Amino acid sequence: MRRPLPTVLLLLSGVGLLRITLFGDLYLRYVKEGMRPLLIGSGVLLILCAVADAVSYGRRREDDGHTDHGDSGHGHHHSSVPRAAWLLFLPALSLLFYAPPSLGAYTASREPAQAVTRADDFDPLPATSPLPITLSDFTRRVQQDRTGAIEGRPVRMTGFVTAAERGDGWFLTRIMISCCAADAQSVKIRVHGAPALSANTWVVVTGAWHPGGTLGTSSAPAALDARSVEEVAPPVNAYTDALPPTPGR
Repeated sequence: MRRPLPTVLLLLSGVGLLRITLFGDLYLRYVKEGMRPLLIGSGVLLILCAVADAVSYGRRREDDGHTDHGDSGHGHHHSSVPRAAWLLFLPALSLLFYAPPSLGAYTASREPAQAVTRADDFDPLPATSPLPITLSDFTRRVQQDRTGAIEGRPVRMTGFVTAAERGDGWFLTRIMISCCAADAQSVKIRVHGAPALSANTWVVVTGAWHPGGTLGTSSAPAALDARSVEEVAPPVNAYTDALPPTPGR
């Protein structure tokens, strides 16, 4: 690999980062929303490094040219980089021409649902029916709220479809990240009483808790008896456990 190619790699990486952060929301497929300023700064820094490297390389070429004429070519330098370094161009080019989709059913089906955080107390549930609720909050209500307030309450939740390898039904799933896609964790609600749509299809499910075990303890399943399943557009930020969209919007 000749010397200008690492410069091109820096430039491509910098331009790619700016493309996914300044001209859309593609960066949300990789990191949390709060990381955007850092990505922009990194993109600018990579471009500046590429420019500085190009200027430095040009000056060395000029110096080598003068040395070649004065010293019969003994000052000319050759360097090479392992062929494996060419592979570094693949992620750089992907930022420019192909953005991989967000993590979805393939990832979620290969790992167990993560335990939700514990809640010390629970506020009374709003009278709204059906009640908009996140998958994490629903799981907490089912497995930690000993008042049993969630029993029989119609609820609405949104997520994507993940097939269940064992047992009845399928999973309504959300994937959440702490920093980037590498630390992704999933939360799942098993859905009964409705046929599954294709994997990774985003849906809003309306239903009520599927009884089992002792409500308010870990023996109670995070499961739902579905009354309706409505396909919806994927959210811009797929890595949050958000409330379902307002009906009619």
